[in-house]
Amino acid sequence: PATVAAQPFRMPVQYVNRPDLNFRGFSGTVAAGTVRPGDKITNVQSRVAATVTCIVTMDGDLPEAHAGTPVTIVLDTEIDVSRGDVLAMTPLPETSDTLVARLAWFDETPLFRGRSYQMMLGTRIVTATVSSVTHVLDVDTLDENPARDLKFNEIGLVNLSLAQAVTFEPYRHNRVLGGFILIDRVTRNTVAAGMIEGTDRIASDVHWHKAEVDKAARSALKNQQPVVLWFTGLSGAGKSTIANLVEKRLHTLGRHTILLDGDNVRHGLNRDLGFSEADRVENIRRVAEVSRLCVDAGLIVLVSFISPYRAERLLARERVADGEFIEVFVDTPVAECRKRDPKGLYAKADAGQIKNFTGVDAPYEAPLSAEVHLRTVDESAESLADQVVMELRNRKLID
Repeated sequence: PATVAAQPFRMPVQYVNRPDLNFRGFSGTVAAGTVRPGDKITNVQSRVAATVTCIVTMDGDLPEAHAGTPVTIVLDTEIDVSRGDVLAMTPLPETSDTLVARLAWFDETPLFRGRSYQMMLGTRIVTATVSSVTHVLDVDTLDENPARDLKFNEIGLVNLSLAQAVTFEPYRHNRVLGGFILIDRVTRNTVAAGMIEGTDRIASDVHWHKAEVDKAARSALKNQQPVVLWFTGLSGAGKSTIANLVEKRLHTLGRHTILLDGDNVRHGLNRDLGFSEADRVENIRRVAEVSRLCVDAGLIVLVSFISPYRAERLLARERVADGEFIEVFVDTPVAECRKRDPKGLYAKADAGQIKNFTGVDAPYEAPLSAEVHLRTVDESAESLADQVVMELRNRKLID
């Protein structure tokens, strides 16, 4: 369109083209504007600029390239450019890790606040977490009604928090840098299409404060490596029992620990949450953030939660560094859990007194590749606790 052609040059980088040591170019499709040899362009992410020396295509070099043209751009100097970066002319587009976007939701599983997805924006893929759902659009009246989630075929306004800042422009100005899709991180299905309206100005004004005493210093003081032991399994599986035994063994070894138990956390931090799917997602998001803070404090963190959804357990894993998360699957058949039923919850769920109870009328997504797999029917809780401690020893996290 003429409006796109008249805009400043923008090109998301598809890949770095380097067939040999004598050639290095940046390939992609021009998203807006025009570029010519001699133009000064900038990598928006790094704010480093260089001059275009030639524009290469399969049909030969071009004197200029317009929006919609696939090209390889060669620069006069080597600058750091990677797939997903955006090359642009001034005025440069915005970068932000918080976005306001309008979503069309395609999946039968609703979108919930706190759940994370893969966002594909241009040639960039980042993890995006839904920080809030502002409203849903009534397609008959065009009224915007307050909402906590988006259901199949609903359209709504959401706030997104990204794992890394992205370069974007509002969709009304640039469809390539303003349009995106969301992908379920477990099923890999495309679940939504979105249009960026802008950045979340309030959230973007909040910055991480870097303390002078960091995780390494706190860990050194305790003479230990911090790690999260995330116990997951059905109600009655034995998570809390085993986690408690593991903590006692670590305490005997002089290790600094903290145990976050599902029931205990709901007495305070999460007392405002129920057991709907949306509240379960938020429950785990909060605990994942607390776990990360405890790891920063240099602690060995034992987390005992049903945590029924793989997506939220993946989110918890990604909140800490590689090697700092060990998933412990406390594997107990639901029939055995029903037999134990220490709190009488299965009986209440069967009688209809409890709704959305995992293992009865709510799903549990078992881990596919947990670092530790404990089968409680075959061994005692003490033996299983020893297996967890041995895993820590094998990883040289404890002596």
